[in-house]
Amino acid sequence: MTTFTEETRVRAREIIARYPADRSRSALLPLLHLVQAEEGYVSPAGVAFCAEVLGLNKAQVGAVATFYTMYKRRPTGDYLVSVCTNTMCNVLGGQEVYDTLVEHLGVGHDETTADGKITLEHAECLAACDYGPVMTVNYDFFDGVDPQGAVGVVDELRAGGRPMPTRGARLCTLKEMAVQLAGFADERDGAVADGGPGEATLRGLRLAEQHGITAPGYDPKTPIRSKAEADRAAAEAKAKAEAAKAPAPAAPAAKPEQVTGSTAPDVKAPDDKSPQVRTAETRQPDAATAVPDAPGTRVPADGTPPASRDAQAAQAAGVAANAPAGDGKPAGDEAGAQERNLKEAEAETGAAGAGSAVASETGAQK
Repeated sequence: MTTFTEETRVRAREIIARYPADRSRSALLPLLHLVQAEEGYVSPAGVAFCAEVLGLNKAQVGAVATFYTMYKRRPTGDYLVSVCTNTMCNVLGGQEVYDTLVEHLGVGHDETTADGKITLEHAECLAACDYGPVMTVNYDFFDGVDPQGAVGVVDELRAGGRPMPTRGARLCTLKEMAVQLAGFADERDGAVADGGPGEATLRGLRLAEQHGITAPGYDPKTPIRSKAEADRAAAEAKAKAEAAKAPAPAAPAAKPEQVTGSTAPDVKAPDDKSPQVRTAETRQPDAATAVPDAPGTRVPADGTPPASRDAQAAQAAGVAANAPAGDGKPAGDEAGAQERNLKEAEAETGAAGAGSAVASETGAQK
């Protein structure tokens, strides 16, 4: 069980103090970097430490620590070497770089060399497609690498050197990097004196300068508004929005249209009816009775149900007024004609049946 140093505990209290008293849980991410800075990974003891200082349970801390890949769950080397093998870098040779390092170091993905110096991993994307294929060492970039160049970088690291990244400051160990990710300055002499931007990044700045494009001015010291000020500003904005939605005064009557002699065809004016009115008229074409969902219509509330006798009488009156057609025939057919046609059809069927019987008997005799 790791016992964290007093310096780590002091830094933990400093991290927690950055957040409001009722939002201390937000300090969990930098605290996980802090314990990784001491142990080189987030151990079960580190999870318990974060849970203790934040008043959480270990399951809550573990859920966060296992979600982000920057938190390592087992001992990691001094230098985390990540090679991008995603589409763009892969096309440019990233997989070949990774395979060469696997063979040269004798380790695979997320494995550490025997001397504890290098942990190798393949990364899905390092967000630097315009510099591919790329490799990072403790998240500092080496752009446009090839297999031989990657081998040279790891050999120099194992020999105790610190090769200069293509972009960014000089390299540091993973533990030193974790201190910075926890929110503390890098105290090494000249830690931020080296490095520079990449050519692809400068290209955008040069184009902006060439075309006179600049960011709008702002005051970085502008104070953050209090909640009361923010609420007041929101109320004023809401009042302005409502005023803008108010109906505009009626426009003056249009003057009679003058004859211009144009030969263009007349165009029908657009229908200015609301969709609700149009739907109501479609359901009730004569518009004599508004449908329940028509604008301005109030749906009546359920009242006392009618007596059963009244309901039966109403139903009988409706049936009498709308006599159904019999036998599925259309209403209005003449009954006499139907009976006459039916008798004729039966007679023809009988005659045909008798003829068939005679023919069958004759055939049997033959």
